[in-house]
Amino acid sequence: MTERAILHVDMDAFYASVEQRDDPALRGRPLIVGGPSRRGVVCAASYEVRPFGVRSAMPMGEALRRCPEALVVPPRMGRYAEVSGQIFAIFHRYTPLVEGLSLDEAFLDVTGSQSLFGDGPTIAAAIKRAIREELSLTASAGVAPCKFAAKIASDLQKPDGLVVVGREGLSAFLRPLPIERMWGIGPRAAARLRPAGYHTFEDLAQTPLARLEAVLGKAYALHVQTLARGLDDREVLPGRAAVSVGAEETFEEDLGERRAMELRLLALSGRVARRLIKAGLAGSSVTLKVKYADFSLKTRSLTLPEPVVDRRSLYEAATTLLDRAPPGRVRLLGISVSALAEASAPKGTLPLFPDAAPERRRRLEEVVNRIDDRFGKKGLRPAALLEDEDDDERG
Repeated sequence: MTERAILHVDMDAFYASVEQRDDPALRGRPLIVGGPSRRGVVCAASYEVRPFGVRSAMPMGEALRRCPEALVVPPRMGRYAEVSGQIFAIFHRYTPLVEGLSLDEAFLDVTGSQSLFGDGPTIAAAIKRAIREELSLTASAGVAPCKFAAKIASDLQKPDGLVVVGREGLSAFLRPLPIERMWGIGPRAAARLRPAGYHTFEDLAQTPLARLEAVLGKAYALHVQTLARGLDDREVLPGRAAVSVGAEETFEEDLGERRAMELRLLALSGRVARRLIKAGLAGSSVTLKVKYADFSLKTRSLTLPEPVVDRRSLYEAATTLLDRAPPGRVRLLGISVSALAEASAPKGTLPLFPDAAPERRRRLEEVVNRIDDRFGKKGLRPAALLEDEDDDERG
């Protein structure tokens, strides 16, 4: 019987690597992808900037204090989505069983492909080679008999790594790993586990379950112990590409006026629409993210009757959600779209917005994107944004 072969392929510093590939002047330089505001966060950090301690999700101000000479470029989510499509096309050459976790990583079940392309490590090496030769990017891969071990393995020898874990060596591979490598154990859980004597996967696997439940709770303790023992029969679920497409902005000064918030939502809706168009996607679930001056965070979501792709529909959904959010001074706003599908001409109008003409809006959005591609910031934008000089329509 053919041994199950699961791959986890993860692009190396994806956003930063795309920027360095597209602009030779950035190659070999310490690079941060993120908004220019020091109150924003790092979206991606090149490997040249990581020795300074700069990491994704770090506050931009802290990142620049650690590496003042770092170059900062704004994210181009539309471009990353486009390159992601090329990467996933390579995955699909080897198996239809591809489960996307984000734009830059996926699980692949190649068990049934081994008679055509060789064993799991051979297929992983071929995928890495195709990405390097065709896209001038690097990826790291883990090969294992289960998803959990494959994901851990892909992270152990970055960048450009390939780590293989066989079924017979699975237990020996997992036992010495620190608990922080466990999928789902973050700093807070680790802060509870380590004082209780849990330092490695072996500690989690061997302890009586009741003791672990006292630290983590009943359901989560069982989940953690099962994975620590290498027991993971979850299937690769094909068709899960990008989970969501979105954009957010942290403001230099907190927003208190409704009009200012609406203008930023209009600009963010434009960014998200552009990224959806670039990726050939539409979505029917819209989520608004609001971070307040006291750093509290609220999200509000709604599901539309049909997938949308245009700025106006996204903006109207976002302002509807803003009505549902608590009042207060706002530090950050974000819009994301999920329940994604390939964009197609809608069959009707959206009942939520009685005057909507979805097909006309979609076509208009495509025209605006083509003009933006040609003229950049000199392209088209809503007249309302002329009163907001900080608007930046990043692709």
